[in-house]
Amino acid sequence: MSNSKLVLVTGGAGYIGSHTVISLVNAGYKPVILDNYSNSDPQVIAGIQDILQQPVTHYQGDCRDWDLVNSIFSKHEFEGVIHFAASKAVGESVEQPLAYYGNNLDSLMMLLKAMNQFNVPKLVFSSSCTVYGQPDQLPVTENTDRKPAASPYGNTKKICEDIIIDVVKSNTGLKAVALRYFNPIGAHPSAKIGELPLGTPSNLIPFVTQTAAGIRKVLTVFGDDYNTPDGTCIRDYIHVMDLSDAHVRSLSYLDEQQANSYYDFFNLGTGKGTSVMEVIKTFEEVAGVSLNYQVGPRRSGDIEQIFASVDKAKEVLHWETTKTMEQALGDTWKWQQIISKTS
Repeated sequence: MSNSKLVLVTGGAGYIGSHTVISLVNAGYKPVILDNYSNSDPQVIAGIQDILQQPVTHYQGDCRDWDLVNSIFSKHEFEGVIHFAASKAVGESVEQPLAYYGNNLDSLMMLLKAMNQFNVPKLVFSSSCTVYGQPDQLPVTENTDRKPAASPYGNTKKICEDIIIDVVKSNTGLKAVALRYFNPIGAHPSAKIGELPLGTPSNLIPFVTQTAAGIRKVLTVFGDDYNTPDGTCIRDYIHVMDLSDAHVRSLSYLDEQQANSYYDFFNLGTGKGTSVMEVIKTFEEVAGVSLNYQVGPRRSGDIEQIFASVDKAKEVLHWETTKTMEQALGDTWKWQQIISKTS
């Protein structure tokens, strides 16, 4: 693989973006990061470069800034874009719908405009299993209907998928893949990068590790009266390193498509559901600590259970997960201990 394969990674200092940058370099690509650090830390760039032992080209700025985007595309001959940059907190999106629609839709449209103008053919889009809502049947396959979104955040992912489909249909030469993530967890095994939530975490795993580290006094389990084996919500948790490899594989997959314009989408998960209580018990075993947790009322907007069918990703994308829940929690705990010491 030629070392000249340049890929723009928007949101490349974020949680999944930063790990994907590592996977891209390991696969022979040259990533260029664009990030406005609205939901990430500039220090992440130092962590990436420390792992890779080489500099990575990076720009600070917003995908909606046409002058900046235009200048970046003018400077570099990209073969593809991996688009992570988006606002992503479900609760916040309910409170600030216009901010979410403005950021998530406009940033995609600006990138698609630049890709068309500069003849950049390949797009890997960061979508989400939120497009399925609370599914009627499990596991969720790619044939499962997309339901009305439970939040503006989820709706932006649906609309962005539809925008991409319409651009592909317009025969502009765009080849695109939308990756519908389930629940990313874990950290790079070096513990030099990981999930770095700003403020109070909205995801379970950082809340677990912050409670174990003494940053949070107590972990609240939102409801134990769901129709699941132990009464707590079930999700499909995927190691971020497995997830990042899927983005690299998606670029190769788009290379293999002969059509001028192309679109496909894949669920990215493990195919296995794990309950909140199972996560807590597994973490206690892996970390050798006792978690201070309490059961609280259900949280509005939470779906009872969701997990992926991963058959299409295995058969068509030739990708599957390799890492376990124990590895993911171990890597996260190692990362939490490092950042607790330095913060």
